[in-house]
Amino acid sequence: MACCKRVLPLRWNIISLLREGPLLSCGGRPSLGSVSPLSTTAIRNSLTQEQRDKIASGPGLADFIREHNYPDEPDNLKRKKGERQRLRLPPWLTVPVPSGSDYTRLKKSLRKLNLNTVCEEARCPNIGECWGGGGDGTATATIMLMGDTCTRGCRFCSVKTARAPPPPDPNEPVNTAQAIAEWGVDYIVLTSVDRDDLPDGGAKHFADTVRELKRRKPEILVECLTPDFRGSLDGVAEVARSGLNVYAHNIETVEDLQWLVRDPRANFRQSLAVLEHAKTSCADVLTKSSIMLGMGETDEQILQALKDLRLAGVDCITLGQYMQPTKRHMKVTQYVTPEKFDFWKKVGDDLGFVYTASGPLVRSSYKAGELFLANAVRTKQQDRMAEASGSS
Repeated sequence: MACCKRVLPLRWNIISLLREGPLLSCGGRPSLGSVSPLSTTAIRNSLTQEQRDKIASGPGLADFIREHNYPDEPDNLKRKKGERQRLRLPPWLTVPVPSGSDYTRLKKSLRKLNLNTVCEEARCPNIGECWGGGGDGTATATIMLMGDTCTRGCRFCSVKTARAPPPPDPNEPVNTAQAIAEWGVDYIVLTSVDRDDLPDGGAKHFADTVRELKRRKPEILVECLTPDFRGSLDGVAEVARSGLNVYAHNIETVEDLQWLVRDPRANFRQSLAVLEHAKTSCADVLTKSSIMLGMGETDEQILQALKDLRLAGVDCITLGQYMQPTKRHMKVTQYVTPEKFDFWKKVGDDLGFVYTASGPLVRSSYKAGELFLANAVRTKQQDRMAEASGSS
């Protein structure tokens, strides 16, 4: 599940990136760039030699610490070992009550169109800003497919769970596409609960929804935040080739904490394989993942997770603060300061991510239509120059 916050200073956004240029994706649909790695080796070869050297052999965490000199974390933001009381919420994690004409309009239309949003189900703190459109009026929403009940039980997630949820509505792809096309949003994120009860994990349902939406409204930008389909790479490929613009799948936390945070059927290496195969299935698709901080991870573990994501060809990364949704879910181990999030943004940029969003209220789908991707624009320009020189 996913949601998000924080407007970053760079003024290029994902809409301008995805709509720029005449490039085509798999199946001849509008797409992102001209990078064409079709294997693990090709993905790694798409990086510069300097980036590959940095990822493979460093820089180490100490190099970043010396360069950025980030502040120490105050002790009152950490839960001590054995302490059972919940940490007090720091002031930078407070948000205004949702309001505004766009927010009110979208909320009313949701009830009429019978759409489920992860914004509501996961109790996202940024719902007002995303639905309200922010500074430039770009309304963004995350629609949840295949019902509101998950077959898995991750310790951080507030979505309902059951071993055998009701079967998906076979008319949902058409009805959802029609509703979204009428809804008036510029950028839509399609996500879903885990459906381990379905033979393909719901992959075809995802792909059918994307195709139908693109048929009705070709100009809309579509991101799919998918489950792992139980590790089925065929399912990953079907979604990646459906005509979407961004393929997202979250690793959620560092490798050493997967057992504590996620359902036992999910794991770090399986998630990396999903992201890597999405890129190899359709090289023009932008790939993205997300990490929650404040669960007990170390700086070294975060850095290793970022390096692993880059080696899997992931283009974009978001890092945000884990916030305990209810008393029944795992407690926050630490509240990470905004200064520390700024540090991780610089680390992500130095490791070669096209885009790094890092902030206390950042979520993987926060204002997805306004992800500032100036580095990606430069990458596309370099690719075009390389193509031009190669064809001359």
